[in-house]
Amino acid sequence: MNRFDYVRAGSVAEAVAAAAEPGAAYLAAGTNLLDLMKGNIARPGRLVDVTHLPGLDRIEHLPGGGVRIGALVRNSDLAYDRGFAKAHPAVAEALLSGASAQLRNAATVAGNLLQRTRCPYFYDPASACNKRDPGAGCDARGGETRLHAVLGWSEHCIATHPSDFCVPLVSLDAVVEIEGKGGAREVPLDALYRLPEDRPDRETVLEPGDLIVALRLPAEAAVFAGHSRYLKVRDRTSYAFAVVSAAASLRLDGGRIGEARIALGGVALKPWRARAAETVLAGAEASERSFAEAADAALAEARPSGDNAFKIELARRLIVRALTLAAAGTPERLPALPASAFSGDALHA
Repeated sequence: MNRFDYVRAGSVAEAVAAAAEPGAAYLAAGTNLLDLMKGNIARPGRLVDVTHLPGLDRIEHLPGGGVRIGALVRNSDLAYDRGFAKAHPAVAEALLSGASAQLRNAATVAGNLLQRTRCPYFYDPASACNKRDPGAGCDARGGETRLHAVLGWSEHCIATHPSDFCVPLVSLDAVVEIEGKGGAREVPLDALYRLPEDRPDRETVLEPGDLIVALRLPAEAAVFAGHSRYLKVRDRTSYAFAVVSAAASLRLDGGRIGEARIALGGVALKPWRARAAETVLAGAEASERSFAEAADAALAEARPSGDNAFKIELARRLIVRALTLAAAGTPERLPALPASAFSGDALHA
């Protein structure tokens, strides 16, 4: 591990000023960053510790039905907050499907949003990676590509974003609150992430010193609480990143769909909002045929980035499954295997 300076910030303004220096990085739980530093993948010259900043560890239920989640709220605390889980069950289920309980007890909301790709070529200093070393090339191209992107990828990068949490958040129009050198601003979560194009090293729209201080869900997101699911297909039932995941939320008017929200994970370098599929479902009957048409629309632009064409069909089927379960209604209790597409209707006793 390289030598680095350590700064414990006492205020948001102090943190932003310290992190605006070239080569600086924010440190909260460090569940991703410290691994990257130990592997010599990330080499920050300064760590700015934000874990003691006041007021960033609160879950605030806002007047009108929205919710504001401080950047330092732990993943497990958010998932088990009764009011939050009731209003946003798919988000809670996504949180509980990610990592181990020990990691969820440490990891923060903002850290989850900004975790780096798990592409093995990114994690291997001996491999060429444009994300790690701009202009070096991409050894994933022509390599082991089973888990790589099928949407939004470029010749320069075919990695995927690893977060479960972000997938339902993107579908529900979550917004991030940011403090930076230029003051405070808000960015829709969907717009926070960049697709790789020719600069895969530029992962977000954040500028040096920018600090995410909170995540906010609008009041409108809670209208989907009764018909909302998150499903995740992974290589093993727990403690594995998604091969493909899907969040589906419906507002039903009788037997028809008044509004739909759909997003995919594990298919691109950002959580993928399937807006074309949502358009197909607006006003449609809540039926397997409509769900299949929506899945086709969601994957219309998908293409393999290597030996991973199966992910397109897998994503298509998972969308149909998630929509079918969402239409049937959100379970009153959390499934015994959170987000598992194979858990059926088994619930905790």
